Amino acid sequence: MTARNKNDHKLFLIANNFNLNCLHNNNQQESCMSVLRNYSSKYYFLILLLCLIFPLTLIMNCQNKAEKEYVQSVKQWHENRIAALTKPNGWLSLIGLFWLKEGNNTFGGASSNEIRFPSGKVPDEIGTFILKDRKVRAIIKPGVVVDHNGQAVDSIMMKNDLEGEPTILTYGTLSWYVIKRGDKVGIRLKDSESKARQEFKGIKMFKIDPCWKVVASFKPYNPPKTIEIPTVLGTVEQDTSPGALEFTLFGKTYSLDPTAEPGYERWFIIFADGTNDEQTYGAGRFLYVDVPGKDSTTVIDFNKAYNPPCAFSPYATCRLPPEENYLPIPVTAGEEKYEGYVHQNIEAAAH
Repeated sequence: MTARNKNDHKLFLIANNFNLNCLHNNNQQESCMSVLRNYSSKYYFLILLLCLIFPLTLIMNCQNKAEKEYVQSVKQWHENRIAALTKPNGWLSLIGLFWLKEGNNTFGGASSNEIRFPSGKVPDEIGTFILKDRKVRAIIKPGVVVDHNGQAVDSIMMKNDLEGEPTILTYGTLSWYVIKRGDKVGIRLKDSESKARQEFKGIKMFKIDPCWKVVASFKPYNPPKTIEIPTVLGTVEQDTSPGALEFTLFGKTYSLDPTAEPGYERWFIIFADGTNDEQTYGAGRFLYVDVPGKDSTTVIDFNKAYNPPCAFSPYATCRLPPEENYLPIPVTAGEEKYEGYVHQNIEAAAH
């Protein structure tokens, strides 16, 4: 072996010894210096350079791996989100919303009905919704087969969506159930073959950036605070916020008020920011966060901010951001504006 080859081999052994010492010894600096003392001074600067570079490279590699795993987890979350949105009874299947009047409300495919379902998809006359004391009974016309949980029905009391799982009736590709919003009681109609579902264009997202995943400190309200939440129907609902979630972005502190239901493991946030209208849906976006732990902190991941149902259909009855949740900055994270639908007036679309 030539002298040069011997030196190269020696350098390899030095580097190998350096790697082991710097990786596995608790005192990295002491380990590196002990390596230096064991070899000729001619290798001092080379080993010192390795001692500085190797840990930094290791840290960067670990960070890159963690970031890739995080980015992949957000992509998986969004795939699951799209799967739920596009399923046969998802929000894209929503095709109608009909408010009921007290008493009888006939429904079917003919224009003579007070509630008209799509002609060609249903018989001219299906039956009657009877609204009494904000409770709804459906009476089905003899000879028309309308199902509930796979069983034909001729008369049934219908639970609304605020009473737990609503009573869902089906005919062909159509399904419908009762919703209650304030003093209003209505019928929400879905079609698994809706145009919106068939022509869905996907939802663009901002580039996934870990900087938009922030730790938030929980500042409880004692007692819990009642906040007013407007809706696209022009009404205002009241809900309860357990406290503020304070966080720092780009050197400044902000806060959001979540709403909470007893027993739920996650809190709900409706927020607005500087991207609304131009880059994101004009009426804000939604987020979920885990309930804070024992250290009174949780994580707000704006990369998982998503469009409300009203971004896809004029027949949804979305809540809007409360005034407490207007962020004075552009949040360039999460879902962008859906390009496949132009929002219409909910009241006009419901008639």
